[in-house]
Amino acid sequence: MFVDRAVIKVRAGEGGKGLIAFRREAHNSRGGPSGGRGGSGGSVYFEADEGMHTLMDFRYHHEYSAERGAHGGPNDRTGANGPDVVIRVPAGTLLTDADTGEVIGDLTGHGQRALAVGGGRGGRGNASFATSTRQSPDFAQDGEPGQERNVQLELKLLADVGLVGFPNAGKSTLLARLTKARPKIADYPFTTLTPNLGVVTVGMRSFVMADIPGLIEGAHEGKGLGHEFLRHIERTKVLVFLIDVTSGDPQKQYDTLCGELESYSRELALRPRCAVFSKLDLLPPDAGLPALQADSAFLVTGVSAVSGVGLETLVHGLADRVRQERAAPPAEHSG
Repeated sequence: MFVDRAVIKVRAGEGGKGLIAFRREAHNSRGGPSGGRGGSGGSVYFEADEGMHTLMDFRYHHEYSAERGAHGGPNDRTGANGPDVVIRVPAGTLLTDADTGEVIGDLTGHGQRALAVGGGRGGRGNASFATSTRQSPDFAQDGEPGQERNVQLELKLLADVGLVGFPNAGKSTLLARLTKARPKIADYPFTTLTPNLGVVTVGMRSFVMADIPGLIEGAHEGKGLGHEFLRHIERTKVLVFLIDVTSGDPQKQYDTLCGELESYSRELALRPRCAVFSKLDLLPPDAGLPALQADSAFLVTGVSAVSGVGLETLVHGLADRVRQERAAPPAEHSG
């Protein structure tokens, strides 16, 4: 099961208590103060792990807590700090405070970490309060409480190329033909209920392609699978608009897809895109591609995932554009 959103509660450890203690010396049953301070409580971190691909682990485990720091010891010994807790999440996970919306971290690279909640500081022991006028303090501090918060985890796929189209446009079939991915394929809408990833190899180059579940008109408003999957194309460098060549009005399909992206995210609508007619094998042999006004597309072509027609042109065009986008500064996205 693919799980791409979860909310969990995280708690950092409390700081240890400071100690009230006095040195025992010959001929003096109560020497100077010697109580040490408590250790700091453990913090909670999130860390990206490229070996994880879903937030499934958090469907049943909703709370994570770090241990408290140890109390201070005699002879000015500081208590041990509580061990930190590191929660591993898939690369591509956005972390936000579920109550305030504050962004905690956006973990896109393997090993990248974000601090979720910090442990409380340990309390000072009575040795810390000794002064020239107060030589035998008989009090100490408690440790500070650790932070806690509710964290929303939202997984956004990390792919170079995102396949976008209406249900049953042939996205899963194309992904399966170009990669070793094996998505569910059938002749009815919404066969794909979860995003699928595959690696396309072109000579010595490769790029990751994502099959995004089909959009419908009004997806930006949450209709159909709407918001559940639109966010998965937010990180893609290049978009492939897949248009069923057998549909009655290809131009309307293309324009509607453009409109949905524009309504959802202006920046996403400006992402480099190509327009690809699918299912060419269903056309008569002498039929040409339908007319399409797609001035913003860097490539307009047609393919058949069944016969293989047009696939070489498509993958080389995508590989070239992905290489260009990878070399561009992060803010640069041009059509």
